[in-house]
Amino acid sequence: MSDSVSARQAASTSSPPRFDLPRLQREFADEGYLVLRGVISKPALANVQVRLTEEFAGWQKSNESFQGGGLLSGHLNCYPGEVARGVFTELRDTGVFQLAQTLFPTDPKATRVGCNFNLPGSVAQHYHMDGIFLESFLVVNVAVVDTKIENGAIDVVPKTHKRFFRYCEFAARRVYRDATRLPMSAGDVLIRTSTLWHRGMPNRTQTARPMLAFTLGEKGVNTDDPFAFNGGRTQFQTNWFTTSRMGRLRERTTVTAPITYSAYRFAHSLFSNKGYASF
Repeated sequence: MSDSVSARQAASTSSPPRFDLPRLQREFADEGYLVLRGVISKPALANVQVRLTEEFAGWQKSNESFQGGGLLSGHLNCYPGEVARGVFTELRDTGVFQLAQTLFPTDPKATRVGCNFNLPGSVAQHYHMDGIFLESFLVVNVAVVDTKIENGAIDVVPKTHKRFFRYCEFAARRVYRDATRLPMSAGDVLIRTSTLWHRGMPNRTQTARPMLAFTLGEKGVNTDDPFAFNGGRTQFQTNWFTTSRMGRLRERTTVTAPITYSAYRFAHSLFSNKGYASF
């Protein structure tokens, strides 16, 4: 599923590009995601890659760095800050945010800026959805670099947004058999619902793979300026695991013997609807 749009054409006109809205609405409703090709200009993305790489190198040497928290598994969260403002502007000017609001209307103040920073040597995550099933929101991912199988193209399971799955159901029914990888070129945009099951994948290259993530409609987010957080400065954050001694042990165990965490999730979900609602 894709919709081609030229960023250069968009920049040369006063109006945003025209999307095939009825088709995209059908595809999004059925699959839970869609991919727009060639939306963001490569110069803007090259700057993001360079800046985040520099910021990460500096962070590793700073007092703000931590142990565990996703470093062992190789998947960090990241608030890119002002580094990503140019991309945000292009998403607005090319009509992507307008398209997203048509697919899933949200409060413009409920916008959060983030990034998945996939490190060299990372491992496959467990399948999951983002947040709570009854509190769905949109995720607009932007490929900062060419994202292939080798450097961790995202793995999604189409149509899983349509109903709530306990993990034991997801595993026992082997719902993951329908999973598909989504290689993207730098500048491509993935719009997905938070309730779509997916996972981050191994980065077998020697270079970190950043992917920007703009969430729309996430509960608890309310800001006039999504770039005001942390004074607009880049911040690397934990992902899935804590930095405590127990958290690091859990992460190390999950990396070396992932079946143990799968077994825990399976057993726990037999008696729980965790992830369905927050009440």
